[in-house]
Amino acid sequence: MASTENSIREEICLTGKSLYERRYTVGSAGNISARLEDGWLITPTDACLGRLDPNDIAKVDLEGNHVWGGRPSKTLALHRRIYESNAEARGVVHTHSTHLVALTLAGVWKNDDVLPPITPYYVMKVGHVPLIAYRRPGDAAVAEEVAALASSVRAVLLERLGPVVWEKSVSHASYALEELEETARLYLSTSPRAEPLSDVAIKELCATFGARW
Repeated sequence: MASTENSIREEICLTGKSLYERRYTVGSAGNISARLEDGWLITPTDACLGRLDPNDIAKVDLEGNHVWGGRPSKTLALHRRIYESNAEARGVVHTHSTHLVALTLAGVWKNDDVLPPITPYYVMKVGHVPLIAYRRPGDAAVAEEVAALASSVRAVLLERLGPVVWEKSVSHASYALEELEETARLYLSTSPRAEPLSDVAIKELCATFGARW
């Protein structure tokens, strides 16, 4: 096993443990994947993200054949379609984060923008996040719907199931997911709901920091 693959396996385990210990995911919910030159790594189906073993991380080759580790997560098709649609994506993280799932139950801000841009770091680190209407876990139609968006956003929110976030590494995907969950927590905890940043403020963030909005 190549040293780069080993380090990515370790990164998946460390990220999973960190998310689990801070209750971004519970039980055996959620999954993490990474792109390799010769395929993909993904957490095994029904695995607890807080107790992952690097050797148990499933490996799938470029043809989709399972070649190593535990049985791949049932959301493998979703992860693969994201990678196929966005050449820059190297890591994908999906959790059932409490406040983001609660947001879908309480009602998102807009279907094509689940949260308003209420903080500068939400604008800079996350950007627009569309809602994907509920379908059962692993439904192939979800993979196709997300793939159609994967090159224009870095995250989606699955109704009743939680966020899926992709970035240039597993760690960076988890950072964006954490910012997304924290923004949902802030939004749900304010009454009346927090107002978005002004257009002028957002334009300044885009001009100064290269934010995509």
